[in-house]
Amino acid sequence: MKPTITLEYCPKCGWLLRSAWMAQELLTTFTDDVHGVLLQPSETSGLFSVRVDEQVIFDRKTAGRFPDIKELKQLVRDAVAPDKPLGHSDRKPA
Repeated sequence: MKPTITLEYCPKCGWLLRSAWMAQELLTTFTDDVHGVLLQPSETSGLFSVRVDEQVIFDRKTAGRFPDIKELKQLVRDAVAPDKPLGHSDRKPA
């Protein structure tokens, strides 16, 4: 079964719109690679995290910031479709 991406966000902080935009971007990019994207309101204040199934791939408190969309797409790609090219959103070769 294809993985599910979960964006858990703090509704009290007003992060629904940011989360919905990120979900739309991820669904557009990974339409054929994921089962879906779930927006999950958190009961923990200040929480924003992104999981692929049960694996946390980004946590705002740990990082000290929100991810930019390019970074988030790269993290999701690495977890769900490592060989998928992301075009202009891809990493530059080291």
